[in-house]
Amino acid sequence: MCGVAGMVSTASPDPADLRSMCDLLAHRGPDGEGFYIDDHAALGMRRLAVIDVGGGDQPVFNEARSVVAVFNGEIYNYPDLRRDLLSRGHTFRTNGDSECIVHLYEEYGEDLVHHLRGMFALAVWDADTARLLLARDRVGKKPLYYRDVSGSLTFASELKALNAVARSHREVDPEALHHYLTYQYVPAPWSILRGIRKLPPGCLLSWQRGQVQVRRYWRLDFSPAPVTSEEEAAERAREHLLEATRIRMVSERPLGAFLSGGIDSSAVVAAMARVSAEPVKTFAIGFDDARFDERSHARVVAQRYGTDHHEFVVDAAALDILPALAWHFDEPFADASAIPSFYVAQLSRQQVTVALNGDGGDESFGGYTRYARLARMERFRVHRAAHPALRYVGRMLPASRSERWRRAGMALTMLGETSQRRYARMMSYFTPEQKQALYTPWLREATSASESYELLEQAFHGSRAASRINQLMDVDVNSYLPGDLLVKVDITTMANSLEGRSPFLDHHLMEWAARLPAEFKVRGTTTKYLLKKALADWLPHEVLHRPKQGFGVPLAHWLRTELRDVARDVLTDRTARCRGFFRPEAVRTMLEEHQDGKDHARQLWALMQFELWHRRFIDQPQWGAPAASAEPLRRIG
Repeated sequence: MCGVAGMVSTASPDPADLRSMCDLLAHRGPDGEGFYIDDHAALGMRRLAVIDVGGGDQPVFNEARSVVAVFNGEIYNYPDLRRDLLSRGHTFRTNGDSECIVHLYEEYGEDLVHHLRGMFALAVWDADTARLLLARDRVGKKPLYYRDVSGSLTFASELKALNAVARSHREVDPEALHHYLTYQYVPAPWSILRGIRKLPPGCLLSWQRGQVQVRRYWRLDFSPAPVTSEEEAAERAREHLLEATRIRMVSERPLGAFLSGGIDSSAVVAAMARVSAEPVKTFAIGFDDARFDERSHARVVAQRYGTDHHEFVVDAAALDILPALAWHFDEPFADASAIPSFYVAQLSRQQVTVALNGDGGDESFGGYTRYARLARMERFRVHRAAHPALRYVGRMLPASRSERWRRAGMALTMLGETSQRRYARMMSYFTPEQKQALYTPWLREATSASESYELLEQAFHGSRAASRINQLMDVDVNSYLPGDLLVKVDITTMANSLEGRSPFLDHHLMEWAARLPAEFKVRGTTTKYLLKKALADWLPHEVLHRPKQGFGVPLAHWLRTELRDVARDVLTDRTARCRGFFRPEAVRTMLEEHQDGKDHARQLWALMQFELWHRRFIDQPQWGAPAASAEPLRRIG
C-alpha cells in the first residue's frame, strides 16, 4: 500500500514537482520512497510496507528497464501470477506483488487489469512507445486523480498533491459543488476543482503524445444465473467469504479487524477466526449515546470467537479532528461517520498495520432497508396525472420537526415520481427545491444545465439487472459505494498509515452474488436473507437478526449543543457569507430552525465541510497536515 504520483509530457518533467507531490503523500507510505525520471516521464511513490517488507521497493521494472510501474494497493493473487510469469520466462528481482504488474504488461498490455485480484491504482510507463497507462481497481477502493493540460498529464493518489503544484488559480467547479450538495460526496469523474478529474472505478486511462483516452474495462454483471437451491447458495456464500478473507490475511505486519457489531464486520471476524491460528485482534468504537452505540453487539461476537478485543468511546470533543479531516479528505465530504472511522483507524494502528472490514456486504447481499422500502413502493401504481399533487402535499407537511412527519412527507413526494427519481431523492442531502432556496443567483445560473439526479437515473438506465432490487444494488455499486464508503475507508485508514482490506469487495464474490435472484437478497421486509441463512451457525442470533444500525454519529444533537457555536461561527463568518455560493439568509434560517427542533443536521454538516475545506485549500492553502489527537477518546479494554 502506498501513495503514487507522476507526470508525463512531450517536454521534460520537473523533478521538483514530483518531489513536492510525493512529500504530501508521506502519510500513505511512511516506510520509504522511490522515483523514476526520464525525458518525458516522472513517476514517484511513498510506501507502506506490508508484503516483502525488506525488498519490495518501487518503482519496479521489467528486465530491459523499458517498462516501469508504481502501484498503490494489494494484489492478492500475486503468488499464482508470479508462478505463471516465471513459467513464461520472466525474471523477478523482488518477492512482492508490485513486480507482477510490469511483466503482466509485457504479456497482455492494458488487459493486464483483468488478471489482477485485489485493490489498486497503478501507473505503467512504456518508455519504448512513450505511453502511460493508468488503471483503477474494479470498484474503486484506491483513488486516482489527474490533470490534463496542454498535452501534459499529472496524476496522484490524492487531490492535494496535484493542487500543490498547480500553476493556475485554484477554482471551485460549480457543477461538482452542485453534485456534492446532493450526495454528500463529489462523484467521479468530477473533483471539486476545475480542471482536475478522478479516474472512475474500473477504468483505464491511456496517454500517448499528448492524447488521452479513458475507457471502462469492468462492470458488475447482474444478469440472472441458473437458480440454485437456497442451501447450495448459502454454502457457496460461506465458501466465497472464507476464500476472500483467507487471501486478505497474508501480511508480514500485524493484522486485525474493525468490528462494529453489524452482520458484515461480524461475518468477516468469524471467517478470520476460522482461518487464523491465533486470536484475532478486533477494534470497536462507540458513543455514550445509546442510539449510535453498537459496542455491546461487537462484544458478543468478540466473546464468541475469543478475540483480542479493544473498544474506544468517542464524545463531542472528538470534533477537534475536523481540521485534520478537511486536510486528509482533499474535497468536501459530508458523511459524518468519517469521524469514528478516523478514530478507529488511528487507534487500531497502535497495534496493527492491516485491518479487515465488512464494507461491501450490503451492496452484494441486499443489506440496506431502502431496498425493501422502495420495492414496496413499486406496488403503488399512481397515475401520472396525480404526481404533481402528491409532490405538493408531500412538501406541505411539517418538514423535519419529527421523524414521522419527515418520512410521511418524503413518501408522498416520492409516490409522485418515477422509481429512479424516488431513489435519487432518498439518497440526497439537499433536494432540488432546497438548493433553489439556498443558491445565490450566480450559482443557480452556473448549475442550471446540470441535474444531479440524472447521475443516478443514468446508472439505472445502464443497468442490465432484471429486478428492481438488483437494479438498486447495481446503482449503489456504481455511485454510493465508490463515492462515499470507499473514499471514507481509504482516507481514514491511509491518514493513519493503516491498510484496510475488504473481503466482501472481492470481485469473484461480487460477481457470483450479483447474479443471485433478488428474493435471495431481500424477501419481504427481510434484508440479507441469504447471507443471514449462510451465517446462522457463525453468528449469535441477537447479532444476526437485530435491526440494521448505520455507522452514524449523534450529529443533530451535537449541532444543538457542543457544536452549536462552532457551526454558527463557521457558516455565518463574513468570509463565508461573501463567497457568492449560498444566500446568507437561507443558511441563517437553517441554523435557527435546527435549534428550534427541525432536523437540518445533514445539510448544515455538508455546508460546514465545504467551508472548512475552502478555507484550508483555497483561501490560504496549508499543505502541512494538522495534528490529530486521540485525546477525545476513552479506551475500554
